[in-house]
Amino acid sequence: MISLTNLAKSFGPKHILRDVSLEVPKGTSLAIIGGSGTGKSVTLKCILGLIKPDAGKITVDGKSLDNEREAFLASFGMLFQGGALFDSLPVWQNVAFRMLHDGTPRTEAKDRAIAKLGRVGLKPETADQFPAELSGGMQKRVGLARAIATDPAVIFFDEPTTGLDPIMSGVINELIREIVTEMGATTITITHDMSSVRAIADTVAMLHDGRVQWHGPVAGMDNADDPYLRQFLSGSAEGPIEAVR
Repeated sequence: MISLTNLAKSFGPKHILRDVSLEVPKGTSLAIIGGSGTGKSVTLKCILGLIKPDAGKITVDGKSLDNEREAFLASFGMLFQGGALFDSLPVWQNVAFRMLHDGTPRTEAKDRAIAKLGRVGLKPETADQFPAELSGGMQKRVGLARAIATDPAVIFFDEPTTGLDPIMSGVINELIREIVTEMGATTITITHDMSSVRAIADTVAMLHDGRVQWHGPVAGMDNADDPYLRQFLSGSAEGPIEAVR
């Protein structure tokens, strides 16, 4: 469904992505892990067209994004790291933002938004509240409802459990997995939370120094021989990944 081939991106003399190639089959979930500055966010931004890669090819469903980006974005959803809700809009308008922009009648858009809020465990009365009236966990659920509002074929999750306590993180992880499986969506998740990786992903790609250091099934992580992956999983300061002091 998503294919990256020999992707490269530099900012001046700093090489962020170096020959990154990844495949995400339709209906599967990939988690991209790695330390800060290893190119995780830049990879997503290249797919979205926010950053133009210096080299390489990106295809979605077999079509090059050079000519099909608008069509891709129309079938795409995203859960942002900080929620990224509009403070001045009630919850239902946040969830229905794309629908309203595309001309869906307000009554229909609100009904669909309430249905999606129900899918993520929020009551109908939440629809008329404002983001500031909600807890962090509820805001994250609203963000998830917005991400799935138009039943997208592709969903990106950027650090989906950032700022949440361990219990709420587990709830969000389980909810994401249920919804993604139910929808049959193809997903990419960026995260440092290994509990999210184990709950959400089918496969894992570890980026280091702008390259894919390790790529394989979630079940194969713990027994992998790669020293970079083993150090990342253990959180050890000792190993090939140099800790910035």
